[in-house]
Amino acid sequence: MSRTASPPAQDFVPFATAALDFHRALNIPGGPLVTTRAELDALHAHLVALYELLDAHTGRTANLVPAEGNQLRTARTRIWHAAEHLHAAYHAAPRPDSGEVLEPEACRAGLPEGAPELTICQRHQRTAHLVRRRTTPADLHAPFTGLVRR
Repeated sequence: MSRTASPPAQDFVPFATAALDFHRALNIPGGPLVTTRAELDALHAHLVALYELLDAHTGRTANLVPAEGNQLRTARTRIWHAAEHLHAAYHAAPRPDSGEVLEPEACRAGLPEGAPELTICQRHQRTAHLVRRRTTPADLHAPFTGLVRR
């Protein structure tokens, strides 16, 4: 068995970035003026996946290089904040069939809108559970990001 590290697996992050750029170039200029709920759901799924990737990197890095781990932890928290805002935007967007806007309390009270709309709430609640285990309330509400201007 070799004692050297195996070469890293294919890095798919650049492909994900290119796919987002391609999606934006194709869909945003000629698309609707208002973001659809389906688009918000897809963006939320993307941010949750990015949160999970940063969480994995943070867990591996924090013990070895604490300064880098702290920066990754902060980035992970900010990605969660963005996912929270997308979840709120989803619920603020009008329903495609009726145009009505439901109250945000419906999601928290466990009164989802039904499939496929339910998936964003399930994903968000599942990730929120992970966030509560990995992050302190002080970290979630800290106004300072740790960035220093030079």
